[in-house]
Amino acid sequence: MFLFPTGCLILILAIFFLPLLFILGFFHIITIGFGKLGISPEATFLLLLLILFGSLVNIPLTRKKLVQVKEYRFFGFFAKPNLMVQGLAINLGGGVIPLLLCVFFLSKIPFEPVLAATIFMIIICYYLARIVPGRGITLPFFVPPIFSAIFALILAPGFAAPCAFVSGVLGALIGADILNIRKAQKLSPGFISIGGAGVFDGIFLVGIVSSLLTF
Repeated sequence: MFLFPTGCLILILAIFFLPLLFILGFFHIITIGFGKLGISPEATFLLLLLILFGSLVNIPLTRKKLVQVKEYRFFGFFAKPNLMVQGLAINLGGGVIPLLLCVFFLSKIPFEPVLAATIFMIIICYYLARIVPGRGITLPFFVPPIFSAIFALILAPGFAAPCAFVSGVLGALIGADILNIRKAQKLSPGFISIGGAGVFDGIFLVGIVSSLLTF
């Protein structure tokens, strides 16, 4: 008779259940953090789901139109005409919902330190944003959460969490996306989404980092 070693069974169970426990612990920390920001655990869970699934939804701000662009191949010797959809939209999960949360937090915290932190974040995000053909405007995902947390702890230590959230979100949306729209339309003609894939990761991490600052 073959006896399955107990140690191997425990190891297999740990491999399967540790990621689940990590995810549950992660959401528990986030819900506690947002609870201290004035948002209930149920609302926090719903917001996280809305942000994640909302990232798939782009709300058009302008009419979509087809434009003809040239794609260069073989080191630029041959140009092939191609049709591309051009337009401007705002992402539901990376733009609309974070902006609504910013309005909620701004009603509860002093305006001056948040304004100063937001201005710094706009400047940093503007100069670090890059325009990638085919993807649009991109921003290193670690920039908004790290710098917004630093500025919030320095300028508004008593309101670090909501200050970090507001300055991080507005800095990424205004500095990286909005101020670079015209440049992006020239260098990377196509469909541009404010708060879309290029900056969504950073905005999502802003919410996580800001909630951790409440501990």
